[in-house]
Amino acid sequence: MRKMRIKLGSIADVKEFVALTNSYSFESDLVSGRYAVDAKSIMGIFSLDLAKPLDFVVHDDSAKANELLDAVTKFRA
Repeated sequence: MRKMRIKLGSIADVKEFVALTNSYSFESDLVSGRYAVDAKSIMGIFSLDLAKPLDFVVHDDSAKANELLDAVTKFRA
C-alpha cells in the first residue's frame, strides 16, 4: 500500500485524476477524514470536501503503483 496527499482544485483536475486511476487495474481510494471513496469513481470523489487535501491510497506495491503515483504528482498537495 502506498499513500500520497493530493489536492483536486477543479472539475478538470477530477476528470484527469479519474482517467489516470482508471487506466490501472488495482484498487485505489481517496480518503478525507473518516470517509473513503473509490478513486476511480467521479461521483464518489465529488461527494468529498474538495476544498481540503485528500489522501490518495494505492492498494498495490508493484512498480505499476509507483508509475501511477508518478503520474498523479501534479496533484500533490
